[in-house]
Amino acid sequence: MEKVRKEFPVLRKGVYLNTAVYGPLYDSLIDWRQEHDLDFLLHGSEMREKTLQVIADTRANVGNFFNCKKDNVALVNNFSIGLNTLLEGIDVRKKVLLFENDYPSVNWAFENRKFHISYVKMGAEIEADIEAAIEKDHIDVLAFSLVQWLDGFLINLDFIKHLKQAHPDVLIIADGTQFCGTMTFDFENSGIDVLGASAYKWLLSGYGNGFMMFSDRVIAECSVNTIGFNAADGNFDNRDHVRFAKRFEPGHLSSLNFGSLNFSIRYLQNIGMDKITEQNQFLSQKAKEAFIGLGLLEQHIVERDGHSGIFNIKVDEGVFQKLVKNNVVCAQRGNGVRLGFHFYNNENDLESVVKILKTAK
Repeated sequence: MEKVRKEFPVLRKGVYLNTAVYGPLYDSLIDWRQEHDLDFLLHGSEMREKTLQVIADTRANVGNFFNCKKDNVALVNNFSIGLNTLLEGIDVRKKVLLFENDYPSVNWAFENRKFHISYVKMGAEIEADIEAAIEKDHIDVLAFSLVQWLDGFLINLDFIKHLKQAHPDVLIIADGTQFCGTMTFDFENSGIDVLGASAYKWLLSGYGNGFMMFSDRVIAECSVNTIGFNAADGNFDNRDHVRFAKRFEPGHLSSLNFGSLNFSIRYLQNIGMDKITEQNQFLSQKAKEAFIGLGLLEQHIVERDGHSGIFNIKVDEGVFQKLVKNNVVCAQRGNGVRLGFHFYNNENDLESVVKILKTAK
């Protein structure tokens, strides 16, 4: 991965552990973006067919990358728009189960409507608590982030498969913004009915692009009224024949933004998602061991076997300022400081942070 690190100029400024806020851009993506805009500068409307092909390729590659039928993929500017569009097509009489303190764009979208909502508290045994709540409250919809934004808590993916098998009628909606791009993932066999994500974090694609993926069940049971000329592929005759996923694309899409997503997917594939998964799991394990040794993690994180690359360490403002002063790029979240490790990070980054934390105690 050391060769890969050279593509990310921001890594030369210090220890970049803020992918959970923004995934850094990299040299080859910038080259592609500049060439894209230069083509528009020189050729104007002659680029129309090429841009339409970029959008089509992106939709197909998202489906291929996550194993989802391309016709079940919608390209959206961000997860929040996608989720709010979806919820306009779900009966508000449904009983919904959410996580306490989940990302606001997940919970607010339901809370701002008239759904019947229950909550499950984050904890080491959350999977058992979810199943108990589903049975007790006769839940119709479970919605949550695969990775929690505050502390990196990772839901057990095998549990989601089990849950769908045990409760096939429960609609499972997941936000993958803090997850997608960190490890290999098979949507078709995940048990999840809807997976959406903004792609500017771990997928390294810059702002303004994301996606929604749908199971066949969602398409059969939900009805979304959003429409526009782009949804009909610019064909008047298609007005009454717009497929479900295209209803999330009513207007024109940016070939620069979604082309960036397409480029980054290919970039990650060229590195190898198996290698990225292995590196991220290695960094997660090493970081967890180090932070446990320093007594900086909440107990429900300590007790879990699996975890993401995001950690919230229990330190105060003074320690945060010392990290920043030593060129560690991170963020204050909740009652601590959030650090996020991605494949371009290495053990030296972790050791630098641990050294600072030891001297700051």
